[in-house]
Amino acid sequence: MEGLRILSPSEQVAGHLRKELLRGRWIVTMPGVPSLAAEMGVNRKTVDAALKQLDTEGILVPQGAGRRRAIGVLPEGLTPPPLRLGILLYELVDKRVDYIVEILHMLMEAGHAPFFANRTLTDLGMNAKRVAEFTEAAGADAWIVLAGSVDVLNWFAEQDFPTFALFGSASDSHVAGARPNKPPAYRKVVRTLVELGHRRIVLLARSQRRKPEPGDSEQTFLDALVEEGVQIGEYHLPDWNDSKESFFECLDSLFQVTPPTALIVQEAHVFTAAQQFLAGRGLKVPLDVSMVCSDPDPTFAWCEPSIAHIRWRPQPLVRRIVRWADKVSRGKGDVVQSLAKAEFVNGGTVGKVRE
Repeated sequence: MEGLRILSPSEQVAGHLRKELLRGRWIVTMPGVPSLAAEMGVNRKTVDAALKQLDTEGILVPQGAGRRRAIGVLPEGLTPPPLRLGILLYELVDKRVDYIVEILHMLMEAGHAPFFANRTLTDLGMNAKRVAEFTEAAGADAWIVLAGSVDVLNWFAEQDFPTFALFGSASDSHVAGARPNKPPAYRKVVRTLVELGHRRIVLLARSQRRKPEPGDSEQTFLDALVEEGVQIGEYHLPDWNDSKESFFECLDSLFQVTPPTALIVQEAHVFTAAQQFLAGRGLKVPLDVSMVCSDPDPTFAWCEPSIAHIRWRPQPLVRRIVRWADKVSRGKGDVVQSLAKAEFVNGGTVGKVRE
C-alpha cells in the first residue's frame, strides 16, 4: 500500500489554480501574484511557487519581469473558453458597416462574447492615455481596434492582452492585424488621372493616416505623383482634424485659388460629403472635378455615373479575425498581419481635365 502523500501549500495552490484554469475562469493571461494571494488568503511566496510549478507544466508561459503570465495551450479535447472581445471602433458610423456587423455575428457564432465599446477612438481623441484608461475599465479579454493610430496601436502592443488591428497604422506594431493592400491601387489611380491630364490631384486622408508620417498608401500616392513629374507639397495631402467642420474648411480652402481637378477621398461617407460640397458649388463630376473613393461601398452599385473606387473584399479580413480569436481562446499567440488584395475600379466619376 502506497503511503499517503501530503501536498505542500504551494502544490495545493497549484492544484486549485490548475482546476480554475481548465474550467476557463481566466483567459489569455493570469492574474499577478498579489491579487491571487489576496483572493486565496495565502502568502505571496506560496503563490509564486505554485505559479512556477504551472510554468514547468506548460500551463502558464512566463512573459518576463513585470508582465503577466500567458495561459498556455489547453489540453486536447478541452473546449476553449469564450472570449469577451471588445471592438473599439474609429467612429460611431462604423457600427453600421456591413462587414463590421458580420464580424460581430461570426464571433458570436464561434461562441465568443463580442461587444462594441461605448466609446470610439474619435471620442477618445485617438489619445493613447485615454484609451488605456477606458480599456482598463471595460474588462475585455482581448481587443479588436479599427483604424488605430501608431501611438494607440503601439500602446496595445505593450499590453498583456491580445489585440487585433483592423486597418490603421499597424505595420510597425507587434499586434495581429489585417488590411487591404492598397498601395498598388493608389499607384494605378494616380497614373490613370495623370494620363487624363490631371496634375492638381488631392488626397483627403484622416489625420492618423498622415501623422506623424504618411501611411503606406498615402506615401505611395505622393511617390506616384513625383514619378509622374508632379512637384508635391501640402496641397496634395492637406491637413484637417477629422471633424466635419474641419473637412469642409479644408475643401473651402482648396477651391479658393487653385482648385483641384481630381479628389481621392478615403471612406465612402466622407466621399459622399465631398460630393455634396461640390454640388453646392455648382461643380459637376467628372466635368469639373474627377473623384475616386479609396473604399468600396454597397451603395455604389446604385450610382450613375458609376463611382471610381478601390475595391477589396472584406470577407478574408472577417475570416482572419475569427481565426485569430480561436487561436487566442486556445492560448496560442498570433501577431501575424495579413493583406487582402485591392484593385482600382475606374468609373464614371473620372474624366479628362476640362480645357
